Amino acid sequence: MPKKDGPRRMEYSRFQTEFLNMDAWRIMRVMGEFVESFDYMTRIPEMLVSVFGSARVKEGSPMYDSAREVGRRLVEAGYGVITGGGPGIMEAASRGAFEAKGRSVGLNIELPMEQKPNPYQSNSQSFRYFFIRKVCFLKYSTAVIVYPGGFGTMDELSEVLTMLQTEKISMIPFILVDKKFWSGFMRWIKSSVLEYDMIAPEDLDLIKLVDSAEEAVDYLCECHRYGPHGTVLRD
Repeated sequence: MPKKDGPRRMEYSRFQTEFLNMDAWRIMRVMGEFVESFDYMTRIPEMLVSVFGSARVKEGSPMYDSAREVGRRLVEAGYGVITGGGPGIMEAASRGAFEAKGRSVGLNIELPMEQKPNPYQSNSQSFRYFFIRKVCFLKYSTAVIVYPGGFGTMDELSEVLTMLQTEKISMIPFILVDKKFWSGFMRWIKSSVLEYDMIAPEDLDLIKLVDSAEEAVDYLCECHRYGPHGTVLRD
């Protein structure tokens, strides 16, 4: 009597399912996300500025209003804006750019507790992996402006400073907005990190501390007076 082949097909189906969770297949998924996002971002013609900051900042607060103004001022200066696409500072900067009829790019991230994309995006790209998203932020930025934020903002801030310090990217303006918020961080950098020789004195020159949207964009334009450039090193 012929042997039934039902169970064999079921085992093959399980193998297929398990394969999708193997590291080799995960690499293919990572590569696919890199290719898709790079292809999407290279089609955007404007020079872009990344704006980081807390998702917890509420509409109508001074921080929200400042980030909204920075988005508007960037568009008026000829730039587009990249944010994480979520609420708070991200929404404010996106909104300022969007309302000024400029380019507002949202690099959204898929989270277990879903992040709802803000409605002020002319372009939107979704990511599964945080690290690919961070590569896109830096690869397509001509400057970085950082508003107050929590662990996520500190992660993005540290990543950019590390890349600048180690010269893995071209030098771009790196601007912290809100002196009151960042003063403690800067004191710690000087009194502990520098004091213990964990960084060099010249590393402090990587950071520009300002107190307003106007100062941030004026400093950016001064840095780019001979023309903006991206972060990618040309060998």
